Amino acid sequence: MQQLSVLGMFFHAGPIVKFVMLLLLCFSLGSWYIIFKKHLLFKAARHASENFLDMFWQSKNLSEAHKAAQDGTSCPESVIFTMGYTELKRLGKSRTTSGEGMEETLEMRLAGMNNLTRTLDKGGSIEMYRLGKHLSFLATTGSATPFIGLFGTVWGIMTSFHEIGIRGSASLSVVAPGISEALIATAAGLAVAIPAVIFYNYYTNLLEDMESNMQSFSSDFLNLVERDLIAKT
Repeated sequence: MQQLSVLGMFFHAGPIVKFVMLLLLCFSLGSWYIIFKKHLLFKAARHASENFLDMFWQSKNLSEAHKAAQDGTSCPESVIFTMGYTELKRLGKSRTTSGEGMEETLEMRLAGMNNLTRTLDKGGSIEMYRLGKHLSFLATTGSATPFIGLFGTVWGIMTSFHEIGIRGSASLSVVAPGISEALIATAAGLAVAIPAVIFYNYYTNLLEDMESNMQSFSSDFLNLVERDLIAKT
């Protein structure tokens, strides 16, 4: 009895089925590369966020927190804070330049909060793009590869029936090898799609959690700045 060999069936398959299998292999290598890369990225981001937030809340002022943020390039909150702190510095310089000889009111100070809010939102969007980059490839892999494998199977079965017509025999020994070689494409498509779907959902949930944490940090940062402005009146 001939043993089932995936490589053997691949080499005995037709050119279209071979092309489908090679295409599925490319999708698989690409998706697993993204899976491992995102694992390292999210792990580093979570660890850096914990360290930065601890230092941020222990800092006596924003300048001290800004020094701590310089070491957290992989931390989403530190990137958002750095952009917000830079915008605060710009607002302070513009007030100094344009407000000479004028008494600055609370309304004038709070007027720059809209700029700061937009800057923090921009920082959050940049970090969301960085963390979520290439996740769409996993979604595409999960949705497309089963149909690519099914196409290879259908084509292989069509070829088998064509050979049956040429040989004029429909015995199991004639039909089985061609059909089994065709069905391996569907199995390969599912094998590529299943981990891609699982990790896409997993990383999407992690990304949503990180987005929630970034929004909470932005709100806390805005509250600190507003309280500081009110205290100076």
